[in-house]
Amino acid sequence: METTTLRAGGAAALRVAGPAGTPDGVRAAQAASRPPGWSVGVDVGGTKVLAVLLDADGRVARTHRAPTVAGPDGVLDAVTTAVRSLATAQGLALERLVGVGVGVPGVVDPATGTLEHAVNVGVAHPFALAAAATAVLGGRTVVRVENDLNVAVLGAAHTVPGPDRAGHARDLAFLALGTGVAAGLLLDGQLRRGTHRAAGEVGHLTLVPDGLPCKCGQRGCVEQYASGSALDAAWPSTDGRPAPAVLFEAAAAGDPDAVRVRDRYAWAVGAAVRVLVLTCDVDRVVVGGGVSTVGEPLLRAVRAALDAEAAASPFLASLRLADRVRLAPPGVPVGAVGAALVGRGEVV
Repeated sequence: METTTLRAGGAAALRVAGPAGTPDGVRAAQAASRPPGWSVGVDVGGTKVLAVLLDADGRVARTHRAPTVAGPDGVLDAVTTAVRSLATAQGLALERLVGVGVGVPGVVDPATGTLEHAVNVGVAHPFALAAAATAVLGGRTVVRVENDLNVAVLGAAHTVPGPDRAGHARDLAFLALGTGVAAGLLLDGQLRRGTHRAAGEVGHLTLVPDGLPCKCGQRGCVEQYASGSALDAAWPSTDGRPAPAVLFEAAAAGDPDAVRVRDRYAWAVGAAVRVLVLTCDVDRVVVGGGVSTVGEPLLRAVRAALDAEAAASPFLASLRLADRVRLAPPGVPVGAVGAALVGRGEVV
């Protein structure tokens, strides 16, 4: 477990919202009414917990990282430990926090702060995470819980510049390429969760009829071709490094098999991008998750796949899909930042 202070001048100097402007994805009225104060955002993943402390002006002051311990008790301890660690390191009493936001995979009821079906963190049955965390923190700290992709898209809206209207994104998707594939959606400045909180589950759309079997019970799902797990299976690492890095390095060196696997992977990711644009017409699709650490080579490959399809379709060409794709900024904890915004109540 460690807590570090972010420095000025780079990702560390990230300013996510200030009193002089309207934050991305948040209504101006909300920004005007936001109480001054500090907030904590905690992004709980399958392997690690990453948390940030935002100051009253919306700047990331400190970060905290720890391994994930599965199960309700493990998640609860991770959240409350992160909050206390950050507050203590900054010399803040918990009462000075305007709120704590938690992003976690699974089905979340944001009204009650209850989590369930979060198999990646070992929470299968309904667990009142917000109430439990509030109690552990002394009962005076407001805790709000949201799905991890929803907090990620909020964080991305604040940290990723747009092609034409930087600082004013109201329609954006965050496409996570990790163990699976899914998206968070910000439409007209508001989170789109869906009637059954399943909006953005593009990983379980059929991409290849009668294709590879998926854990969801279908065959040929996007997830089987565009996830990090798909790359692990298609191009296993032999030296301990992440498979995406090994694959893209081999493709760059001209290995024909690696080029074939890379291009098929980029085509699958491009298909997910196309679905998000054609269904929601978002300004940007921000690609994050573990595979995104490949960086520019991944972005170039996905854009090339989109351009190749646009070359055969004047309709797709007119939508400029490749221009809408962005990478999540390296070193910026977009999920934790979004969770902190949830903690501040800047979500509808």
